[in-house]
Amino acid sequence: MMTLKKAIEVVRKNLPVEGYMNAAKGANIARTVLKYLKPPAKILDFGAGRGDNTAILSMLGFECSACDDLREYWHMIPGNREKILNFARKFNIRYCVIDGETKLPFEKSEFDILMMLDVLEHLHNSPRDLVNELLEFVKPGGYFLITVPNAVHLMKRIRVVLGRTNLPSFEYYYWYPGTCKSHIREYVRDDLVKLCKYLSLDILELHGCHHMLDAVPAFLRPLWVVFTGILTSGRDSWLLVVKKKLGWTPKKSLSQEELNTIFGHYPSYLEFSVFRSDLGR
Repeated sequence: MMTLKKAIEVVRKNLPVEGYMNAAKGANIARTVLKYLKPPAKILDFGAGRGDNTAILSMLGFECSACDDLREYWHMIPGNREKILNFARKFNIRYCVIDGETKLPFEKSEFDILMMLDVLEHLHNSPRDLVNELLEFVKPGGYFLITVPNAVHLMKRIRVVLGRTNLPSFEYYYWYPGTCKSHIREYVRDDLVKLCKYLSLDILELHGCHHMLDAVPAFLRPLWVVFTGILTSGRDSWLLVVKKKLGWTPKKSLSQEELNTIFGHYPSYLEFSVFRSDLGR
């Protein structure tokens, strides 16, 4: 079997579009998958982008499928979408371009693991419906792997103290062509714990990790790694692995009483609840 180092080298040399490849993230994802599964287990990478993380896993012998809407501005540059799809074919990745309307071409319980790598923070609505739908494609006893940026990353805290923004740069937001694809809601550890609770999934591991060390000045990185080894909540990203229970069923709604417990102290919710009740009469 090909080594992880060699797989990363091969993928880097064949990137479909010139630019940055996050090898540290790709290696961390591959090691995590290998901890729970052996090739040729089936992987679904939802929100795969150009597919470099998926390609690494494919090179390691996994059977990989990927989904993305390919609607980032750089995806729309003439020729780039075709390059990404050709790259996927070269690395034996079944790539599905989605538009929000087409039914996903997968079978129920088809995959051993579902990956959503730095996807949830881009969703404009609750991840509830999407994640419940995707989990239907995971085998009972299968896995769900999530990475998200850490909303309280230590570097972001420092920026705020210095009077700078912890959000994407204003020029990026201001000049972005079309609907901005930036982060809508980043996560803290407790958010992910609650996500698992609401989805009825068992947490196998949840911890901070370094996927964006390049954002830290080079001379500070050794000290940064040591310090965030103590203050792990200060790392730039969260990695979560959960297991789908045998007999798992999606929970897509709450009773009115449960909703009132969560939203009852918000006046706007109470007004809407009364309005909805009136409509039902």
